[in-house]
Amino acid sequence: MKSNRVTVLLASIAFAAATLQTAGAAEQAMAKLKNPKGESVGEVKLMQTPHGTLLHARFSNLPPGAHAYHVHTVGKCEPPFKSAGGHFNPGGKKHGFLAADGLHAGDMPNIHVPASGSLEIEVLNTLLKLDSSLFDADGAAIVLHAGPDDYKTDPAGAAGARIACGVIAK
Repeated sequence: MKSNRVTVLLASIAFAAATLQTAGAAEQAMAKLKNPKGESVGEVKLMQTPHGTLLHARFSNLPPGAHAYHVHTVGKCEPPFKSAGGHFNPGGKKHGFLAADGLHAGDMPNIHVPASGSLEIEVLNTLLKLDSSLFDADGAAIVLHAGPDDYKTDPAGAAGARIACGVIAK
């Protein structure tokens, strides 16, 4: 009889541990970015948090300087990356941190790449959710632009050509 109790107790502990582990597991996704030549220039890991989506990015072989960094509406990255569509904007807002009616869910701060061409950053996007609006039939992508976002020009921040793109996948 004692052996059965121990077995049941151990099974209960294992079940509880598995349940806690699953409950604590955050929704995650990843995008592997390539330049127009098809060369790898980095990856972005996305993790849902109770406060938005945390994007952990590692970039390499990028041109130095300021570059716009956005989530775009279509998960397609065919050079020159216009295939990725516009900024992810399920709320129908104007573009930019400085716009009174603004802030697309895909708008994020510019990145500043040093002379080495390599950069590792984390950004918490409080408007972005790893849900069905992002993972709809045509998906979504992360795009880097040649220049910085001016944070106000609608619809895209006057950031110039798209220099890197990666489809967001679970």
